[in-house]
Amino acid sequence: MRKETVIETLRQPRVLTGVAMFVALNVILNYFNIMIGSTLRIGISFLPIAVCGMLYGPIIGGIAGALGDVIGFITKPIGFYFIGFTISAFVVGFLFGLLLHRKPITLARVAGTVLLYTIIISLILSPIWLFMMYGSPLFAIPRIYKAILQYPINLVMVYTVTKFLSRCHMLDNHIY
Repeated sequence: MRKETVIETLRQPRVLTGVAMFVALNVILNYFNIMIGSTLRIGISFLPIAVCGMLYGPIIGGIAGALGDVIGFITKPIGFYFIGFTISAFVVGFLFGLLLHRKPITLARVAGTVLLYTIIISLILSPIWLFMMYGSPLFAIPRIYKAILQYPINLVMVYTVTKFLSRCHMLDNHIY
């Protein structure tokens, strides 16, 4: 049996509609972020992109993340556009798609994925981008506290959503 390419998958109206819905939801949820200072943002806008990656795979999830970031910046610009955050948004969709797409959903797998997301995005990439933008290495310290506080919240949200999608048979192999 031949595997579909990403382009063939995106041509399916159901997939294209689903991806558009998740991108729109990501953009809307960006309006409800809590800003602490000018560089620390707490929010749940990653969740639709994570679900998109889980449902449609790493490449489509990554594309959705990048699109959500660009559209989100156009609709609600904060500061100036920096492509590093678009790369981070791609990585979110890619990571969740890579580790959870068509895989058994267990608490350990979800916890590991959310932990990787927290480490890669919050503790590695974001401080690098902020250092490149502003030249100060001090952005990492508040992010450690944020990561410790937000990890269990993100874990509960992602695990709850994956279990709900699993019960609705949306994460079964036959649906894709």
